[in-house]
Amino acid sequence: MGVGGPGAGEAPGSGGDAVLGAVLARVLESSHRISPRELPDLVGGAARALGLGAAQVYLTDLQQRVLVPLPDPELREPPGALDVDGTLAGRAYRTGRTETVVGPPGVGWVPLVDGIERVGVLRVGVHVPPGRLLERARALASLVTLLVVSKSAFGDVFVRTVRTRPMSLQSELLWAFVPPRTIGTRAVTSSAVLEPAYEVAGDAFDHSLAGDVFHLTVVDAMGHDLASGGASAVALAACRSTRRADGTLADIAEAIDTTLTRWIPDRLLTAVIADLDTATGYLSWVNCGHPTPLLIRGGRVVPRALERHVHPPLGIDGHHRPVPVHQARLQPGDRILVHTDGVTEARSADGDLFGEQRLIDTVVRATATGQPAPEALRRLMHGVLAHRDHDLRDDATVMLVEWHPDR
Repeated sequence: MGVGGPGAGEAPGSGGDAVLGAVLARVLESSHRISPRELPDLVGGAARALGLGAAQVYLTDLQQRVLVPLPDPELREPPGALDVDGTLAGRAYRTGRTETVVGPPGVGWVPLVDGIERVGVLRVGVHVPPGRLLERARALASLVTLLVVSKSAFGDVFVRTVRTRPMSLQSELLWAFVPPRTIGTRAVTSSAVLEPAYEVAGDAFDHSLAGDVFHLTVVDAMGHDLASGGASAVALAACRSTRRADGTLADIAEAIDTTLTRWIPDRLLTAVIADLDTATGYLSWVNCGHPTPLLIRGGRVVPRALERHVHPPLGIDGHHRPVPVHQARLQPGDRILVHTDGVTEARSADGDLFGEQRLIDTVVRATATGQPAPEALRRLMHGVLAHRDHDLRDDATVMLVEWHPDR
């Protein structure tokens, strides 16, 4: 299934864009007829045709700790996983920048990024000077990312690759509902992390874009069983159904409340549901029994900036009080941090709470050094897991949203 044609066997850097276009077109055409398992062979053939030597696709695992190579039936000795922290491949993943090792033989690690969602890295061969080869490698990596994302919808090859152990039934249910961890445009970026990835039950998140409106939802259902996962999944479904029918934030909260009361009684759920107008910076939100969102401005948390009346948790049979909608206007560069209580209430072996201040300090330090939101949250969640000796007793979810209209 390899891709030959123009460029095969040419000197590095020769041939111009015509070679690149012809090879990528051939890959795209061939991709419609292959299974996910055949993708490594297709990518390898394209890399050779572009003068990049052998190529290998690595995907990040569910917890973003290691980069795992896609299974390649053609390799007798498949490569092992690479740490996200402490390797050149991991550095390319963390920073979103291509990393190279001068050869011969040279090696290049090119980030695989879907929009702004980090997927993994592509390993290619490069020569001295790399020049046009790296341009070809980045173009190939972009196409490979699209193929990985599109073919993840059918077949279990990619899903099994990014999992390091079996997943509980309730976690399987929730991961089927949550969107990509990171989305964004020129005006807004949103990233979320969810742990414990393989046993999560009650926490869930959603974020989406519709024109100038960015929507976010973070929910935390009571309990840690299949009913908890069902409650969170139902909440996301009610949120999307109401939102797509032009319902307001209050309508969404009421729809979740009514649905839970009718179909999953006696199962409470807290939530923050919000809309951000990315053209004006106006933030509207409802808070139903959830920890108060935090506003980070200029590298510091603005005290009590988003502290408002908190509505009771959803799913309480019989309460019909109107859900208040709050508003605030953001400044360019502001970040909104929404979390569940599983983050701040995580206890160490000696009973020390992770706490809100540690949460704030960790995120502020990361953002002050210029780390993008996905990397800041990855480090934060690894810190929470380390605090609990990698044994979370409650779900922990964090979402970080940045409004950057001038970017």
